Amino acid sequence: MSIEGEPDFGARRLVLVHGRDTARAMVEPEQKRLVDIAAEVMGDDVGRIGITYTGFCLTGLPHKRLPDEHPWEKKGHRVTLLIEPGRMKIGRGPAKLHGVPYGARARMILLYLQTQAVRTGSREVELGRSMRDWLGRMGLSWGGETGKALREQATRIAACSLKFFWEGEDSDGWTKGGFVRSGLRFHLADSNDERQQGLWQESVLLDEVFYEALQKHPVPLREAALRELSDRSTSLDLYIWLAYRLHTLKARTPVRWAALREQFGSNYAKISAFKRDFIKALGPAVAAYPEARVELAEEGVVLYPSQPPVTRRLVPVGGELTPVGRRARAR
Repeated sequence: MSIEGEPDFGARRLVLVHGRDTARAMVEPEQKRLVDIAAEVMGDDVGRIGITYTGFCLTGLPHKRLPDEHPWEKKGHRVTLLIEPGRMKIGRGPAKLHGVPYGARARMILLYLQTQAVRTGSREVELGRSMRDWLGRMGLSWGGETGKALREQATRIAACSLKFFWEGEDSDGWTKGGFVRSGLRFHLADSNDERQQGLWQESVLLDEVFYEALQKHPVPLREAALRELSDRSTSLDLYIWLAYRLHTLKARTPVRWAALREQFGSNYAKISAFKRDFIKALGPAVAAYPEARVELAEEGVVLYPSQPPVTRRLVPVGGELTPVGRRARAR
């Protein structure tokens, strides 16, 4: 495909041929970040894996805060996600209404919980040091405004109720569900010791319905890609969608702007505004997925059969999910 049709402006190809430094010198200033994303993911030798549930590949959380009393409904291909706000008691005060989770921070918390549940084969996910370490790898420090945002989103996740409505054979799979059954209350350690600050003291128990669905339908993702997209909620959604969609294709598949807006931008009144923001978010998602074959076209995007970001069977190795028989570095 020509460079004019590449959502990442050829960043992956330039890095592969010329290396990071030379590639950065060859692109416009606003495209240097795409080169950095591609270089980080393609140079990843560790190969850690993240996991998400299939339903999140076709739907997603809101990107911005809604009024606390408002539910969220998101339709995808053959599936609808409904999230309703809930009340939760914190400390000695009365139960308080918490709105639905939103944005990149909520997505990253959910990715951690899902990954750990699949890795350990248990509904109970420890928080503590393991989550602190994971957040550190994602570039998210527990402190300041970032820590405040993480605590807020964790509370929203714990309080809300969630349902996936599937059409067809999975239509009866969800009767009542949430993200978590108990826990997910994070506390800052009262200590001046830097090693102790920000340790989360409790574990969280995932909802049994959600956990069973996750076990049956996990989608592996590359952790290095999640790290590079950790502050971009729309790009995260697009990366996860492509990770699920591309490797299932049998032939060239056009997706028109109207269909893309329905899934990723139903809040946009004007298609022109959606196209502008979608293209901007698609670049980082594609840069973080070296194997992705995606082309921009006048009528929308064109998807081509591609290797998944993680191939082969996953097995726990050294406490992490690792793909068998595959080098972590992108080809």
